[in-house]
Amino acid sequence: MAQFSTPYSRRKFLLTTGAVAASSVLLKGCLGNPPEETTTTSSNSTSPATVNSGTGETPEVTKIKLGFIPIVEAAPIIIAKEKGFFTKYGMTEVEVSKQANWASARDNVVIGSANGGIDGGQWQMPMPHMITEGIITNGTKVPMYVLAQLITQGNGIAISGKNAGKGVNLKIADPDYIKAFEKTEGRKFKAAHTFPNANQDFWIRYWFAASGIDPDKDIDLLAIPSAETVQGMKTGTTDAFSTGDPWPYRIIADKIGYMSALTHQMWKFHPEEYLAIRADWVDKNPKATKAVLKGIMEAQQWCDDPANRKELIQICSGRNYFNVPVNILTPPYEGKYSLGDGQPDVNDFKAGPLYWKDDIGSVSYPYKSHDLWFLTETIRWNFHKGAIKDIDTARKLVDKVNREDLWREAAKEAGFAAADIPTATSRGVEKFFDGVTFDPEKPEAYLSSLKIKRV
Repeated sequence: MAQFSTPYSRRKFLLTTGAVAASSVLLKGCLGNPPEETTTTSSNSTSPATVNSGTGETPEVTKIKLGFIPIVEAAPIIIAKEKGFFTKYGMTEVEVSKQANWASARDNVVIGSANGGIDGGQWQMPMPHMITEGIITNGTKVPMYVLAQLITQGNGIAISGKNAGKGVNLKIADPDYIKAFEKTEGRKFKAAHTFPNANQDFWIRYWFAASGIDPDKDIDLLAIPSAETVQGMKTGTTDAFSTGDPWPYRIIADKIGYMSALTHQMWKFHPEEYLAIRADWVDKNPKATKAVLKGIMEAQQWCDDPANRKELIQICSGRNYFNVPVNILTPPYEGKYSLGDGQPDVNDFKAGPLYWKDDIGSVSYPYKSHDLWFLTETIRWNFHKGAIKDIDTARKLVDKVNREDLWREAAKEAGFAAADIPTATSRGVEKFFDGVTFDPEKPEAYLSSLKIKRV
């Protein structure tokens, strides 16, 4: 199988810092309106640097500021701090900073921690690639490195109760019901996600298109704050919402609507959100970068142990983090989903959030083939006015941004099992719920097979 190249040279970049214009769409993240941005620092922040376990090396620095959005994707970052895994590897001054929304996280990584922002953190894909190229930062290029995948699954498509009983489920029984909405309801079927041209936008677009519905023509698809979307679902003015845990359970529990599909049903063990850090920070601090990675990896292993899920829920539900009731987080972390609308319940631990391993292999390792899928979908929908113009451009950008080599080095230095360290940068052919396949060796064939696209 063809391999992506691996950039081992330490690229140095100069960044002109400055304010970046705010997004034209106010985005509040995946949990509605969270508290104002807060920063929590390791309780060991005043301790002297400790040895980077596994290598005998001391990190160049002991401090980094990582941003997160309060959804289950952030758990490895939170747990690495709370359970002391960062400290174990010498990173004694890690700050974990709650971001108000994805646009805020983007703007904060542009200005960097030295200017009151962040060094990196949790990202929807392919935000790190777009920030690197200045595509979503008003032309300001801030090179970033993708270092690890944080999670698989943990997302779904919610439907308002108004549309119950119409067959709007995993496979939409009657696409014409949605296409004729403007004629029957006086407006188009309205669907939403929390940030444009990234994960949750991709999931809902794929879901609609798989049933023959064009998300750019047949419906209104918008980026809307979660709280506004949920209110719209209550009043019947918003019909669908691409959302992450713990929202699916809350939507069911509050009788707002039902879940048409879990992303686990659409693409088992799919790539979800990632750890990415500014390239200038990584290039300056390679030992510290690997120490951060080791802490995240060990936290991911801890998170996947069912015996730890109760404590995980207690930690993440706290006010500094997700700020949600324990009973809202518990079902998804047990893999228990009541989908509603007459659909059978899901009761499978592996259908919920997973952080270290799944039935295919590694969750944490950042497969370049997955980066390529996200960029291929970017081409498919002609996002950013075709800034990623072709597959060759996409491959080069993956090689520039994805630092799976650092992941491997960190895993080996930490002494993790060889069986847990992938030997290839591609996970191979991926298969979706509608029978479509993505072969990373032949992404053009994937594009050609899709009936609804902009290219």
